[in-house]
Amino acid sequence: MSTTRTHDDTWDIKTSVGSTAVMVATARAIETDRPDPLIRDPYAKLLVTKSGADSLWEAMLDPSMVAKVEAIDAETAATVQHMRSYQAVRTNFFDTYFNNAVADGIRQVVILASGLDSRAYRLDWPAGTTVYEIDQPKVLAYMSTTMADNGVTPAADRRPVPIDLRQDWPAALRAAGFDPMARTAWLAEGLLMYLPADAQDRLFTQTGELSPAGSRIAAETANAHDDDRRQRISERFKKVADALGFEQTVDTQELVYRDENRAVVADWLNNHGWRATAQSARDEMRRLGRWIDGVPVPEAKDAFAEFVTAERL
Repeated sequence: MSTTRTHDDTWDIKTSVGSTAVMVATARAIETDRPDPLIRDPYAKLLVTKSGADSLWEAMLDPSMVAKVEAIDAETAATVQHMRSYQAVRTNFFDTYFNNAVADGIRQVVILASGLDSRAYRLDWPAGTTVYEIDQPKVLAYMSTTMADNGVTPAADRRPVPIDLRQDWPAALRAAGFDPMARTAWLAEGLLMYLPADAQDRLFTQTGELSPAGSRIAAETANAHDDDRRQRISERFKKVADALGFEQTVDTQELVYRDENRAVVADWLNNHGWRATAQSARDEMRRLGRWIDGVPVPEAKDAFAEFVTAERL
């Protein structure tokens, strides 16, 4: 279990789970500036620099930062590059998922725990597409205000749904105009690791209740690193942050629920009215040429995330 989370904790973009959205947006910004990007997010850098979150993430936008980290700890530098590559591959996978869903005629999209997800603004949505974003009120307020203040408008009918996923989010979603009779493409990216096992099951149950046949869902599974590995990663990152003069206000390793009773996502979906398949994130990184050597990665299957996609039967 997480040592810092509670059943009723809340956050904004600078604190707790909210700050992880800035970390992910940082990775998207860095990927966008590569000469061979897997994804393009022209808004990621804006969302990072305006957030006022942990200064370490904004500092990571500096192209020379990896070299500075490597001079302190080569393994941590490799881990940073590995994390960036993983985020790029993950984003690319789920971008493709949405592109395929709308190509099949789906026009209703729901992003669960959307954070600083900019897909409503940057993907090429067909006319008539509605994108619902569910997250904490302060997180969604930051996203909406920052984009509007900088003259950025969504490419679809974007509808924020400000509510905690542990509350009655289905009612809030319907109140925002969601049609439970229409085929929907759902996404749970960067979410399940921040939920206890029972909350994960409840989330998928609720999603299924709102999904007619032909709906789709995609999810990133929660990997299962052991406590020793998590501790080792945290200690090495703190060492580097201290050496560079940055104060880490949030330890992301402490936000994750480590629950041995967590269901295998593809199996759960296959047993509850969906037809699901799982793609190894490790294999996807290698397929796209983004695997980073020099990072000690456990060989256990559940120690690395999977990207699961499913269709409602």
